Amino acid sequence: MMYASPLSIMKTVITTKSVEYMPFLLSVFCFANGICWLSFALIRFDPFVAIPNGLGTLFGLAQLIVYATFYKSTQEMIARREGKSELTPENVARLTSPINGQLELV
Repeated sequence: MMYASPLSIMKTVITTKSVEYMPFLLSVFCFANGICWLSFALIRFDPFVAIPNGLGTLFGLAQLIVYATFYKSTQEMIARREGKSELTPENVARLTSPINGQLELV
């Protein structure tokens, strides 16, 4: 169940084409945990540990592939969003003289 829980977020990532709701470190450590337990199970020849952790490794790999696919588009979306909402001297009106109260667009 631990490996499948981030899969619900993958649907959101694919529909929005943004990985801002998918934590990268969670995906990496789920994949690493699956690799560790899978290798342990293969050394011990234990199918009861190998099968769920093999699936977990595949789920973790799928998460990393989705993250790598949509990472660049997320950075572009965030940059556009910050560019529009950021208050800069170029898009803020300021008073030229406090006495006459005239506005000048900079």
